[in-house]
Amino acid sequence: MVSRERKREALLHDKLQRLRAITHSHAMNEASIVLDASNYITELKNKVDRLNQDRATAQSSNTRINPWPQVTVEALEKGFLVNVHALKSCPGLLVYILETFEELGLTVVEARVSCADNFNLQAIGGEIEENEERINAQKVKRRISNAIKNWIENNE
Repeated sequence: MVSRERKREALLHDKLQRLRAITHSHAMNEASIVLDASNYITELKNKVDRLNQDRATAQSSNTRINPWPQVTVEALEKGFLVNVHALKSCPGLLVYILETFEELGLTVVEARVSCADNFNLQAIGGEIEENEERINAQKVKRRISNAIKNWIENNE
C-alpha cells in the first residue's frame, strides 16, 4: 500500500508537470518550474496591460479623425493574436475578417466577438501546418486592414 506521503508527492509532481507544460517551461526542478510560471504570468499581465492601453487609446481617439476600426496584430508562438475595435456597430465586418483569415491560411483557434453597440473582435489565429508561405504580423494586419477598407467601400 502506498503511503499518503507518496501520494502527495505524486500529486505534486503531476501538478508541476502540468504547470511546466502550460508555461512551456523546459526546467526540470520544482523551483525553476515555479519561477518560469511566475515569469509567464508576468508576461501575460504585460500583454493584458498593453491591450488595455491600445483599447483606451482607440476609445479616446476622435472618431471623426479616424472612423476606421483599429487593428492590432501580435505574433504568438504558433499564430497571431488579432484585435479589431470600432466605436460603432459594423454589420458584416466579421465575415470580411474571417474570409481574410481563410485566405491567409489561418484557423480560428479562439475568438471573442461583440457586435452590439460597438465592434470588438479578439481572435487567435493559428497557422495551418501545410502552409509553406510564412506570414508575419505586419502582413496579417495589412490584409485585415484591406478587408476593413473593402467592407467600408461596400457599405457606403
